[in-house]
Amino acid sequence: MTGENGLEEISLEEAFGMLDEITRSLEKEDISLEDSFSAYKKGMDLLKICNDKIDQVEKKVLVLNEEGGLDEF
Repeated sequence: MTGENGLEEISLEEAFGMLDEITRSLEKEDISLEDSFSAYKKGMDLLKICNDKIDQVEKKVLVLNEEGGLDEF
């Protein structure tokens, strides 16, 4: 795997699920400071990957033009 610990290979839905898990773990009162920083960093890496994936999708979105053809968004 490449890049951010191989996280680029996961789907957008998987990344959102992982972000949800990280958020829940950070909300726990018994999480250590060290674990909090680790989870925060992983969450920021996932957020960057999500943003990159969303940007890629936006570039691929096709829109019907006025003549009924397809144009890149």
